[in-house]
Amino acid sequence: MKSYRGIKVLLIEDEDFDIRRVKKTLAIIDGAFEIVNVVSDGEEALKLLKKDKDGYDIAIMDYQIGGGVMGEELIMRMKEISPLLQVIVITKRTINITDFDFANKLLEAGAFWYCTKYPGDIEAFIYQPTDFNISLFNAYGKKMLEKSSYLASKKLNNNILETLEKKQIIGSSEYIMNLKRQINKLANSDVNVFISGPSGTGKELIANHIHYKSKRKFENFIAINCGSIPPNLIESELFGYEKGAFTGADSKKAGLFELANNGTIFLDEVADLPLEAQVKLLRVLQEGEIEKIGRTKKVKVNVRIIAATNKKIEQEVLEGRFREDLYYRLNVVPIFVLPLKERKDDIKDLLEYYLDKFSEEMDLSKPEFAADAITYLMKYEWPGNVRELKNFIQRVLYYSDGEITKDDATTSLLGAITSPSNQFILLNFYNQDGLIPFNDMLKLFKKKYVEFVRKNSKSDADAAKKMGIAPPNFHRLCKELRLK
Repeated sequence: MKSYRGIKVLLIEDEDFDIRRVKKTLAIIDGAFEIVNVVSDGEEALKLLKKDKDGYDIAIMDYQIGGGVMGEELIMRMKEISPLLQVIVITKRTINITDFDFANKLLEAGAFWYCTKYPGDIEAFIYQPTDFNISLFNAYGKKMLEKSSYLASKKLNNNILETLEKKQIIGSSEYIMNLKRQINKLANSDVNVFISGPSGTGKELIANHIHYKSKRKFENFIAINCGSIPPNLIESELFGYEKGAFTGADSKKAGLFELANNGTIFLDEVADLPLEAQVKLLRVLQEGEIEKIGRTKKVKVNVRIIAATNKKIEQEVLEGRFREDLYYRLNVVPIFVLPLKERKDDIKDLLEYYLDKFSEEMDLSKPEFAADAITYLMKYEWPGNVRELKNFIQRVLYYSDGEITKDDATTSLLGAITSPSNQFILLNFYNQDGLIPFNDMLKLFKKKYVEFVRKNSKSDADAAKKMGIAPPNFHRLCKELRLK
């Protein structure tokens, strides 16, 4: 017991005879226990705990103590003040081993263990001294485990608070206030949520808040853009496969639903799922199990699903591109995210928040907005919503010099607009993780370039001609870039 030294004990006992017996019992193992205080009533014990709630590891208490507070009430009130305190009850009552009602009351109140003051050497020790001391060691061990669990939980909670701090929902409009209240309400339930709204409005941000405020917050939050997965890989990505399931399957792979087990999976752009994948997703919702490629036995999963799309999902259902039964399974609680132009009261809050954020991240002095710049930006429609506003702030930081003027704002916004007259697209070189890697930037440029040419061409054949490539190669390029 070398690791258990100096275990701090609070003794609550009103009879000198029994105080001596307890002290003698604990002294059997030299140095293991330190009786810090001895009190003769429950009220005094509570006062000591309030002064120093972490000052004691174990409380040894007489069940029938004086002072008005005793028994189960005293146990519960001590545990309220010091939840990690372990309580050992000693009593003169004749303990009947079949008296389960008495035992349950003590344990439900929060006691770790109880025993009679007898049998044993009534002149010298409490109960059987060896058993009594072992129970105290076990109680201390339980406290250390609870403390470790508490600290780990506290650390996880701090990490979650940091995550939410980095992913704030910014705004003070009535719409945003109602949205936050709805998120808090949804976090206390486990229903599926369907988020719709234009691109760039923050649908994934809302999904993050629902997850990290829910009882699943310590489990995985898996986000996937359904439109970014090649159709032939969707099943293996979502549900996984076993080793040898097909040529090239050299090892088994856990699908995203397995990785999200007991947590939340966010299906962004869910309307882009092929109909075959929609059938399999419906089965997960109905039966709570997945079918892995190459495995005959189904795998149980417990996953909360939050889905999102920027398409008019009801129209997708009517035109047969999205299953009606799946839509009703996903759309238990709908959230529609308003475009920024319909909540102008939030624009100034967002501008100030991202100006602070990106000035710090880019190690630049924070400029101020000129009054005419704010007026201009408040009237702007923000077709790209919050995503466009974030990109605008990153651009304008390079144009401004101490103050963001209306000209700075106009130049930064025009840089995001395509026009046949200037045929110019200013790409944003940053995302939330920092500077975009070169190869990713090349792909982004190709996609923007092809989109621009198609937009300003009569047909795909005309676009291919303008680009100087054969139509089949143009179609192949569009497929590679996942352009419809």
